[in-house]
Amino acid sequence: MGTMENYNRWLKSSKVSEQDKQILKNMTKEEIDDAFFKDVEFGTAGMRGILGPGTNRLNEFTVKKATIGFAKYLLEKYDDAKTSGVVISHDNRHMSREFTLLTAKVLSEFGIKAYIFDSLRPTPELSFAVRYMKAIGGVMITASHNPKEHNGYKVYDETGCQLVPDKISRLVDIINSLPNELDASYTPVKKPNEIITLGKEVDDEYVKLCESITLRNDLDKRGFRIVFTPNHGTSYVNAMRVYKDLGYEVYPVVKQCSPDPDFSGTLSPNPEDQRSYIEPIKLAKELKAQLVVMTDPDGDRCGLAFLDKNGEYQTLTGNQSAAMLLDYILMTRKEQGTLHSNGVMYNTVVTSSLGEKVAASYGVKTEQFLTGFKFIGNRIDYYEKRGDGPFFEFGYEESYGCLIAPFARDKDGIQAILMYSEMALYHYRHGKTLDMVWEELGQRFGYHEDKVFSIAFEGSKGASMMKDLMNGLRNNPFISIEGNKVVKVSDYLKQETLEGGKRTKIDLPKSDVIKLYFEDGTTIAVRPSGTEAKVKFYIGVVGSSLEDAKAKPDKLYADFKKVLGI
Repeated sequence: MGTMENYNRWLKSSKVSEQDKQILKNMTKEEIDDAFFKDVEFGTAGMRGILGPGTNRLNEFTVKKATIGFAKYLLEKYDDAKTSGVVISHDNRHMSREFTLLTAKVLSEFGIKAYIFDSLRPTPELSFAVRYMKAIGGVMITASHNPKEHNGYKVYDETGCQLVPDKISRLVDIINSLPNELDASYTPVKKPNEIITLGKEVDDEYVKLCESITLRNDLDKRGFRIVFTPNHGTSYVNAMRVYKDLGYEVYPVVKQCSPDPDFSGTLSPNPEDQRSYIEPIKLAKELKAQLVVMTDPDGDRCGLAFLDKNGEYQTLTGNQSAAMLLDYILMTRKEQGTLHSNGVMYNTVVTSSLGEKVAASYGVKTEQFLTGFKFIGNRIDYYEKRGDGPFFEFGYEESYGCLIAPFARDKDGIQAILMYSEMALYHYRHGKTLDMVWEELGQRFGYHEDKVFSIAFEGSKGASMMKDLMNGLRNNPFISIEGNKVVKVSDYLKQETLEGGKRTKIDLPKSDVIKLYFEDGTTIAVRPSGTEAKVKFYIGVVGSSLEDAKAKPDKLYADFKKVLGI
């Protein structure tokens, strides 16, 4: 169906509330186009979109259809689906609780046991809870760090990992085989299964495991002040428990601690956005705190700011903070004799090259995957079941997410803020601020500067422009920027690398990502976002000094856009 056919179908349907019909009638032409030009996609990252009526929106009909598909998928794949059940959690967003209860109801009426929490819980705890309850799946209702108008629906397998492409493809096929979102239906079983509210033992066990990852808990914590914000999201209770139990001096940003779906206490809930640091740093200045840590709304990502050697507050990118944390963890494990002789660190194809260099200096190898922590979680499970290594040491993405201990199989903001706090405290006790630590990493491995840029493409016209951009680059990848030539191209959709006229197969799932390697060592990766209508540009440079490195990415991005004709 076309845009207006879908729009009129909703306007005429008796299933659509009068309130939603009024919203539809008040839409502009552009709003109608964006809400109805396609079905909201259920892809490799699940389903995420703007809340509201429409085929390209998150609402009770699109969520119900996705859950019908998931129920059918589980019953087809698992003999014990009904008895083992599914764990469901949610964040603080509008409609999150309603979507959770709707999901539980549909699963129950398919005869599948459903476990829910009494209120919001973070994504990593959902991942852990699937494993703890020995469930065969999980659902997390969240839009992560997206704006307040959004929500989402992520699905997990029995390992506590988001479904990887070869698993989710069957689910997508089932969902696509169903009638449209207004007509998708099912016949409930005669006796629906239980919907069970999980007790505090899941919280207690998760918190206990988070606390167990500390490496130097005997460090003197007196006078070391930490400011923390959950950005109105899910991690406040767990984070404060962990900090209190381990004796840290922590000051929460009170106005950002309530689970407010409108995020009224912050200009942005996204650690990648500098505006999210305004209030925490304001409090840090009042307290003269050494460290600021934050999680995003669903508690899987972690942002960091710190008091530098000049008495000013600086923020860190996900690449910078993770490289420093990786160095601290591997250094400490080596000192304590717990570093595996056959250890592995995981990151992604758009992550800075610095992490791989740090890992190699400790004899730890690196494996890279496509963007999405599900690939890291899946690999952890693969090697764990194989039993003979390599053994997990650390995993991270440039987008502020990392995992230290794999009792969860998704990035974990609680683990991250705890270990960042320990790392910063360790260096503080040795007379170093984190900018000094970063300078030392540059001296050891080269001065790395990695930045992510993005361009938004809204509506049906924007989707076409995104496709044209990628096709144009794919057809002419060996470009030159200011005389700096591309010498190697990795095309993850074609699953091949081309260098010096030789083609090498890439053993990863297909993905619309192109990575360019320039003759001076610069890299540019281009990737349409899997959850938002935007194209991301990941630019990595290595400079002769901090100042040299910092100056390069912005100019390179501007020059690159000119070459692309953007």
